[in-house]
Amino acid sequence: MLWRVRTFPDFVEPCLPSPVTKPPSGDEWIHEIKHDGFRLLARRGASGVRLFTRNGYNWTERFPLIVEALGALKATTCLIDGEAITCDDETGVAEFEGLCSRRGDVHLCAFDLVELDGRDLRAEPLAERRGLLARLIRKPRAGLVLNAQYEHDGPLLFEHACTLGCEGIVSKRKDSPYRSGRSRHWVKAKNPAAPAVKREAEEDWGRDRWR
Repeated sequence: MLWRVRTFPDFVEPCLPSPVTKPPSGDEWIHEIKHDGFRLLARRGASGVRLFTRNGYNWTERFPLIVEALGALKATTCLIDGEAITCDDETGVAEFEGLCSRRGDVHLCAFDLVELDGRDLRAEPLAERRGLLARLIRKPRAGLVLNAQYEHDGPLLFEHACTLGCEGIVSKRKDSPYRSGRSRHWVKAKNPAAPAVKREAEEDWGRDRWR
């Protein structure tokens, strides 16, 4: 089927998961590991590849390997949502300190596709967007990988994620559209022992102390 190419913005406000204490169960949900990194929206358009933070800041020059990977995709235009990560060589777990100092290669761990070749995918169900994203990426390459998704029991996967030392998991309804802002169809459960959670707690304590 041919889709009419339309004007699509380089940046859209990302969809954000709502926090929960216990991840959901059921066939209508898929689950993904939540990595400790930087949220990025990677745009390939007429002006080339650009990388944006969740607040719309242009970070293109920071991650050349991701830019190169986006440029090699077989697409005229696309907007990919994901997390910029670098992993510990021994554990394979995303390492935020390494990312901040940019030790090692930085990759975009892609988990959603917002636009493809002029087609606005935001109203499409997550399951369809994920299928298109998997076909677009096809195989892992330096700078770009597809974030794995699981249909196992959410609480069980969360338990395993915590054991591995991951930040937690994000659970998403398979039929959910992509909507900017906080969503009740995307939820996140965080590992209380993860460095990211401890880091956030320290930041909150510092803000409270100096108010």
